[in-house]
Amino acid sequence: MHRGVGLAAFDKEQVSQRFAELSSELSKTQVDHLQSQLTQFRTALLHFAATHRDSIRRDPAFRHAFQRMCSSIGVDPLAGPRKGGWWAEMLGLGDWQYELGVQIVDVCVSTRERNGGVIELGELVRIVSGLRDPENGVIITEEDVVRSIKTLQPLGAGYEVLDVGGGKKMVRSVVKELDADQAVVLAEAQLAGGRIVEEILEHRRGWTRDRARAALENMLLRDGLCWLDSQDEHYGRAYWVPSVMRWDE
Repeated sequence: MHRGVGLAAFDKEQVSQRFAELSSELSKTQVDHLQSQLTQFRTALLHFAATHRDSIRRDPAFRHAFQRMCSSIGVDPLAGPRKGGWWAEMLGLGDWQYELGVQIVDVCVSTRERNGGVIELGELVRIVSGLRDPENGVIITEEDVVRSIKTLQPLGAGYEVLDVGGGKKMVRSVVKELDADQAVVLAEAQLAGGRIVEEILEHRRGWTRDRARAALENMLLRDGLCWLDSQDEHYGRAYWVPSVMRWDE
């Protein structure tokens, strides 16, 4: 016997509608609650930033700890005026970051003729620190420079921090890649104060004489990353890598 379904269907429609309304009410309540929490959190974080503004600007350890705290919750206080928004305005760190970027470019460009566009990170920090007003009390660290270099990458000028092994880092400011052999040469040259010979690469790295010579000659002739001393008193032929030599500015 065929049973009517009109009333049952109507009841199901009412139940479904009621569940939809309840779901909508719960969603709205949750969104309102979340927005309230975010507002409170933003206010608290803003108060903290305002209270400790000078410490954030002047104390590198405090600045980096604050930066890590913000990064863990998806906030970037040093992103600059366009990306940082009210953070940049509140802390004054957006302009500070870009000012540091300009000084990094200045140092990289002015030293490019002698080092071929590759400079040791610690040396870059030292020279940049010398350009800044000592009276402002702001200490520049390698972490500050690395972060600022990341903001320069969209310029497409080749600015990049390279890890050459052994905890050593170099900053490249030209649009060209360093191959693996060149990275090894830079690391070994830095250990020797900038001087490198084929024999060092043979004994320490197990390279053949041809491989060592090819890597050094490419750095000399093709990339301009080293100088040749054809009258070395011990080996007769040695290469000097300016990017890992310490220069007094």
